[in-house]
Amino acid sequence: MSKHAIVIIDMLNDFIGPKAPLRCPDGEKIVPDLQDLVKFAHANEIQVVFVQEAHRKNDADFKVRPVHAIKGTWGSDFIDGLRPDEEKGDYIVQKRRHSGFSYTDLDLFLREEGIDTVVVTGVWTNVCVRSTASDALYHTYKVICISDCCASKDEEMHLSGLRDIGIFGEVMTLAEYKERFAKQ
Repeated sequence: MSKHAIVIIDMLNDFIGPKAPLRCPDGEKIVPDLQDLVKFAHANEIQVVFVQEAHRKNDADFKVRPVHAIKGTWGSDFIDGLRPDEEKGDYIVQKRRHSGFSYTDLDLFLREEGIDTVVVTGVWTNVCVRSTASDALYHTYKVICISDCCASKDEEMHLSGLRDIGIFGEVMTLAEYKERFAKQ
């Protein structure tokens, strides 16, 4: 039987909400579904991993994108209503690049926990979600993407990311995921 980790990518103040400098316009819409997914995961003993972009002040990433998500600032903090619950075993991975695997301990953590399937969610579908999904495949994990728990700047970008992920992973809705993977 497979063992999953729900990976929630960059649901942070600098990406979600009207004051976010790199706002993902549809990001607010997925919050209720992500909250539902976290409750489902906790009830079904599925590992939850929150990926948090946390840059240095002079990070190389700022050569190509606006300054955002500086480690220790409000912008790099998780949004209200969708925060890790360490008492329930949620794990936090800080990253400085698009992929949650790039120069982080995500792979080590997943292997230590016996995880074989990475379930990607969060923002931006066509950038950080897709990059994390690709790297999950490169690290030999099965990949699932929950389509209504991801968002991008617009529907075209979102669908483009889902299409790419669907080449090597399985794309499904939250309802389909819950029906298929509820603890028996």
